[in-house]
Amino acid sequence: MPKLRIFITSPLEPANVERIRQVAPDRLEVDHQPDLLPELRYVADHVGRPLTRTPGQERRWIDALSRADILWDLPRKPGDLAVSKRVRWIQTTSTGVGQSVRSLGLDKSDIVVTTARGVHAGPLAEFVFMALLMHWRGFAHLQSEQRERRWLRYCGEEVAGRRIVIVGAGDLARGIAQRARAFELKVTAIGREAGKERRHDGLFDEVQSRRGLHAALAEADATIVTVPHTAQTERMIDGRAFAAMKKNSAFINIARGQVVDEPALIEALRSGHLGFAALDVATVEPLPPDSPLWTLPNVLISPHSASTVPAENSRITDIFCRNLRCWLDGRFGDMHNVLDKQALY
Repeated sequence: MPKLRIFITSPLEPANVERIRQVAPDRLEVDHQPDLLPELRYVADHVGRPLTRTPGQERRWIDALSRADILWDLPRKPGDLAVSKRVRWIQTTSTGVGQSVRSLGLDKSDIVVTTARGVHAGPLAEFVFMALLMHWRGFAHLQSEQRERRWLRYCGEEVAGRRIVIVGAGDLARGIAQRARAFELKVTAIGREAGKERRHDGLFDEVQSRRGLHAALAEADATIVTVPHTAQTERMIDGRAFAAMKKNSAFINIARGQVVDEPALIEALRSGHLGFAALDVATVEPLPPDSPLWTLPNVLISPHSASTVPAENSRITDIFCRNLRCWLDGRFGDMHNVLDKQALY
C-alpha cells in the first residue's frame, strides 16, 4: 500500500518531526521542508516572520500540498486548501481554531480537524494567577514604594476565601480550577449547560448555566473568560455584564477578544468600576497603538502569548501521534480533540 503523506506546514522542531515519522515508518512519509517555512520569531512560533518564497519554492510548496493526505497545521492562505485535494485530516496547533476553520470553508468539508485542546490549560492558568496575585497582593503598590525607597508597613489583601467566576467550563477552566484549590478560592464555572457531566466537575464549587451569568458576576472577586469565539459567545461580556460585576473586581480574558465588548471594558476600567484587567487577547490584534488599553494604569497587556511555552510543540506532537495511531488503525472514533465543525469548538 502507498504510504500516507504528512506535510508539515508550520515551523516544527526536527525532534518532533522525527517522533511523528517513527509512529509507523513503513506506513508514513513525513514531508518536512524547513526552507519553505517562515523563520521563527520565538520558541514554539507557528506563524513566523513574513515569508516570500522564490518561484521554485512556491512550486515545491504547491506540489507538497497537492500530494499530502494529512497536514500539520492549517494553511494560512485559502488558495493552499484549493490545491490540497487529497487532504483528509488537519492537526492544528491552537485550540480556538473555529473561526479560522469557518473562514477557510473547512466547516463545510469532510476534512477532519483536530485541535491542541488541553495543551495550553497549564500555561494560561499560570498567567491567570500571576495577574490575580499582582492585583490582590498589591504588586503595583510595592513597586511604587520600592522606586521611592520608602519603607512603610501596611496591611495587604488576602487571596484565600475569595470567589472567582470562570466563564466557560472546559479544559482552560479545569486548569484554572486546579490551581485555585491551592489558593483556597471558591470557583463558579459558567457552562453552556449546567447539568452537563464533565470529568473535572469536582474541581468547581458550582456550575451555572449562562442564564445565571450576571448573578454570578455580582458575587465574583474576579472573572476569567475562557469560552471559544462563536456566534453565541460574541460580545457576551458586554456593558450589562460589566455593570453586574462587583466593584473593584478583576477581569481576565484568555479566550478571544471578540467575546468581550472592548469599549464597555474600557469604560468600566476608566470609571473605576473594574479594579484591574489582564488581557492576553484583543478585538483587533495586534492591539492598535492608539488603544486606551495601553495606557490605563489598571491594565496588564499580554500579546496573545500567555499560552506559549517551550514544551508546546512537544505536547501537540503527543496528541498528533496518538491520533495518528488511531487513524492508521481505522479507529476514528477514538481520536482526541476532534473539532465539532458546527459548534466551532
